[in-house]
Amino acid sequence: MTVDVLRRPASAERRARVAVAVLFFTNGALFANLLPRYPQIKADLGIGNAAYGLAVAAFPAGAIAAGLAAGVVIRRMGSARAAVAGTLLTGAGILVAGLADSVLLFAAALFLAGAMDAVTDVAQNAHGLRVQRRYGRSIINSFHAIWSIGAVTGGAMAAAAIALGLSRGQHLAISGVVFAVAACVALRFCLPGPETEREPEAEPQPEIEIGSMPGSAAESGPGGGGGRQAGRPTAGRRTAYVLGALVLIATAGTLVEDAGSSWAALYLSGSLSASVTLAASGYIALVGAQFVGRIIGDRLVDRFGQRTVARAGGAVVVVGMGLALAAPTVPGTILGFAAAGFGVATLVPAAMHEADELPGLKPGSGLAIVSWLMRLGFLVSPPVVGLVADAASLRAGLLVVPLAGLLVLLLAGVLQPGRR
Repeated sequence: MTVDVLRRPASAERRARVAVAVLFFTNGALFANLLPRYPQIKADLGIGNAAYGLAVAAFPAGAIAAGLAAGVVIRRMGSARAAVAGTLLTGAGILVAGLADSVLLFAAALFLAGAMDAVTDVAQNAHGLRVQRRYGRSIINSFHAIWSIGAVTGGAMAAAAIALGLSRGQHLAISGVVFAVAACVALRFCLPGPETEREPEAEPQPEIEIGSMPGSAAESGPGGGGGRQAGRPTAGRRTAYVLGALVLIATAGTLVEDAGSSWAALYLSGSLSASVTLAASGYIALVGAQFVGRIIGDRLVDRFGQRTVARAGGAVVVVGMGLALAAPTVPGTILGFAAAGFGVATLVPAAMHEADELPGLKPGSGLAIVSWLMRLGFLVSPPVVGLVADAASLRAGLLVVPLAGLLVLLLAGVLQPGRR
């Protein structure tokens, strides 16, 4: 792993780590405060399922629209300021969405919130990776674990607000102010200075285990530009290949997450006739196991390397969910979703880390590209599973989970190996 320093983190760096953790927590909690309010918003606006589905799709649409701009914003503002500014605007969009008196305003506010959330997501990961390089060891997975804690906290806050009879405006204004203040305080303790280009000599090339990469045909002999080693791709082609592989690895992680959030309860209650309460356990098992995987993920990455951890995780997904689908039972399926969540726990952080370290790209660009294309995959996966389910069965549609694990096994060679 590339590091900026090889020493014990100073107090400023430890404070920066806490600050980044706060940013991840607020990002997870903000939107989670709105989600439990969706049924009430839908009823108050008097819209049907189709209009509601189109309206809430504005959030991921906004994220996709703004995703590629995140790198530019980070270079101009710095990752810490960009993350905080995105947090403030996300909170504002969520508040307007909660107060909207028309479908158009509701969708427009969600579009803004989604766009700003995308900027925050890339920026907070970029700053977290800056802190990680100062630490000289993996800490990025712990940030993503804290995001999960934030999401649970936000949902609990919303449930408490509903139980207390707070209006949507009161509830979302309170949450918006609380997390805006938290983000602004965190900004004071983030690392100073803008994002800078890395020195070429400080950028070691990761070993890539590939039999034959695109563009790796032998290119040697006399000619302008000098001879090249046989079988070695140009730097540009190599970077493009690695970036594409990282996108697919991150997308594999999101496919598994979406399978749990969108289909686990439906599969357990429908195909396996589980009770409604028990059916909810599939998604809970996936998220809980993913949280555990992220808590211990940094230690595993430091000891074995990103490549080995990702391959082991992919194998856990293939075996765990593969067995659950091959011999479907309620307990086995719940364990299968848990295995899937644990297996993909480190994939998105790993892909973001590697993308941020790629040579030849401006600061934030690799991270922004991976995040943007990953969101496209997340948007496409539910319809794909649904189409397969309609044509065959939901059990067949959920084969996307072990297939995602297999994809990780095939592509994990682009990730960093363990230290030797």
